[in-house]
Amino acid sequence: MLTKTIDIKKKPPDLKVLLSLVADGTEIVLTDNDTPIARLVQIGKRVAGLHSGAILMSEDFDEPLPDEFWAGNA
Repeated sequence: MLTKTIDIKKKPPDLKVLLSLVADGTEIVLTDNDTPIARLVQIGKRVAGLHSGAILMSEDFDEPLPDEFWAGNA
């Protein structure tokens, strides 16, 4: 990915131009002098079920907790 750094004090960026660059895959780093303050990147597409099975839930997940738990004895 191509990265472009723009100092906002030297040349105020045009938002339409920045978004066009980001849409084409360029990462934009906005700086104030030499201090990075923001990074503009393209939003990735979310894929449902991508990590299916990565999290397991116990069979008794929704069972009431014992009284000892609520009394602070657990």
